[in-house]
Amino acid sequence: MIDVQRLRVLRAVAERGSFNRAAADLRLTPSAVSQHVAALERSLGAPVFTRSTRGVVLTRAGQIMVGAAESVAAEIEHARRQVDRLGTGRTQLTVATFTSGGRLLLPGALERVARAHPDTVLHVREDEPEDSLPLVRQGAVDLALAYSFDGPLPGRHGQTHLQWTALMDDPLHVVLPESHPLAGRDVLDLAELAAESWVFGCHKTEVYLRRYAERAGFTPESRGTTSDYFFARSLVAAGMGITLTPSIALAEDVPGLRTVRIRPPVPTRHIGVAVLARRNDDPQVSTLIDALRDQAAAQGA
Repeated sequence: MIDVQRLRVLRAVAERGSFNRAAADLRLTPSAVSQHVAALERSLGAPVFTRSTRGVVLTRAGQIMVGAAESVAAEIEHARRQVDRLGTGRTQLTVATFTSGGRLLLPGALERVARAHPDTVLHVREDEPEDSLPLVRQGAVDLALAYSFDGPLPGRHGQTHLQWTALMDDPLHVVLPESHPLAGRDVLDLAELAAESWVFGCHKTEVYLRRYAERAGFTPESRGTTSDYFFARSLVAAGMGITLTPSIALAEDVPGLRTVRIRPPVPTRHIGVAVLARRNDDPQVSTLIDALRDQAAAQGA
């Protein structure tokens, strides 16, 4: 029989990439963590990690067991919530969201859930996808409003029955001062901006631009990275440079700026909802996903 505590330890080591960091999170000694992992490997008859001076890496067997650990954690959390509901008669629904998407799409969707399910207690927490998707897998939140750039979503969603519902594409635009020589253009090639200084609304946008800029044959000069697109545009208005901003983060106007489309290939965020597949039929979850679809569709109207 596989011990649940050993699965918890396995997941912590996988997430933290080392026995010592996992031990600190779990408030155990590194020796105790090592003993739990060794006992799990004996029970499986296979190693779950390969070890090196740079840390630990999951083996294929380890990947399978981490998926099982996440599923067990999610089931326990779901059961706990059901027991809570027996005592209170109320259902808890917790949503994780990234800032700009939550600001635009979530309020109207939550209003619909509140009307349709008045006995549901709604909770919202702000998390980027790399944090919110593991929380969905673990059952700590019911649903995540998230995004990805090119490529797959962060994390191992395919191994743990995480279901992704696409909502909308969110193309990025160049934001320049009104006085900029290119501010009168309707569309720009990224290569035309090779000599510009840049301010970024988040670190991931900077990484993403650098990838596209490399294809266009230049390396962007960064004048700063913020954690807020509105702040980044305010710095553009102050003459710090130009910025790249997703469409949904342009709702709040900043005087003195112009927004210009990028000629294809256009850097784009793909926004959607992540939920454990078995939770997709829960009435409150279904209502929220349908409401988010409608909110997203209204943005393209």
